[in-house]
Amino acid sequence: MNCEHAKEQLLDYLNHELPEAERPLVAAHLEECTECREELLALQRVWGTMSAIPVPEPSENVRPAFYAMLSAYKEETQAKPSSWAAVWQWLQAVFTPQQALRLAYSLALVGVGVAVGFWLNKQPAQTADNQQLATLTKQVADMRQVMLLSLIDNPSATERLRAVSYTKELNNANPRVVEALLSTLNHDENVNVRLATLEALAQLAHEPAVRQGLVQSLAKQESPLVQSALADVMVQLQEKRSVKPLRRLLNDPALNEAVRGKIKESIQSLSNGQAAPSTSNKPYDETFHPTPSDGAAGTAV
Repeated sequence: MNCEHAKEQLLDYLNHELPEAERPLVAAHLEECTECREELLALQRVWGTMSAIPVPEPSENVRPAFYAMLSAYKEETQAKPSSWAAVWQWLQAVFTPQQALRLAYSLALVGVGVAVGFWLNKQPAQTADNQQLATLTKQVADMRQVMLLSLIDNPSATERLRAVSYTKELNNANPRVVEALLSTLNHDENVNVRLATLEALAQLAHEPAVRQGLVQSLAKQESPLVQSALADVMVQLQEKRSVKPLRRLLNDPALNEAVRGKIKESIQSLSNGQAAPSTSNKPYDETFHPTPSDGAAGTAV
C-alpha cells in the first residue's frame, strides 16, 4: 500500500469504520511509514480538540423566530399578484384610456362592417334587412359622436383635430356634439383647431342650432384667420342674421385691415343676396394651415 492510498483511509481507520480486510494493510503501512504516522497523530489531535467543544443548545427563540419568518413569507407570497393580475396590470400600463377607447372604437367598426357585409351578401334586399342596415349605420354614427366627445377636450391639439374629423361622415349631430363643437370654435387655444371646427360646423349648417351658434360666434373671435373664414361661411350660407354682428366688428379699431376688407365684401354680398364666387366647395379653407405640432405657432392670435 502506498502513502497516497493510506492517507485517504486514515480518517476511516481512526473512526474504526474501515473494512476488516483493509485495516491490517493500513496498520502495516503505518508501522513502516513515519510520514503517515505523523498524519494520523495530527488527525487524532484535531478530533480530540473538536470533541472537547461543547455542543450549542438551541435558543428558546428559535421556534418563534422560525414561525415569524414563515408567516412573513406567506404574507409576501399572498401579496404578490397572480399571473392573471400581472397580465391585467401590464395591459393597463400599455393601453391608456385614450388608446383603449380608440381600440374599442376600431374593433366596433370592424364588427359593424362584418355584420353589414354578412347581411348584404346573405340576405335578399327586403324591408327588414334595410331596417337592420339602417340600425347598424346609426350605431356607427353614434360611436363616432362618442369618440368626438371623448377627444374634444384632449390636451393635445392633434387629438382635438382628430375628434373634429369624426364629423365628416355625420349627417346629423346630437345637441351635445353641436354644443361641444361650438365651444371648441369659441374657446380652443389653437387657431387651426378652431378653423377645422368651423369647417365641420359648416357641414352641419342645416341644423338651426348650428347656424345660430355660428352667427353668435362672430363676436367671440379675435383671430383674423377665424374672423375671415367665418365671414366666408356666412356668405356661403347666405346667413343674413350675420350682417349686424359683422358691422359691429367693423367698429373695432383693432380689427385687422385685411379682415376689415373681407367683412365689407361679405356684408355687401349678404345685402345683395348673392354668394361670393368660389372655386372650391370650402371657400374658407384658404385660411387653414395644418398644425405642425402640439403647442406650435398655431395657437390663437
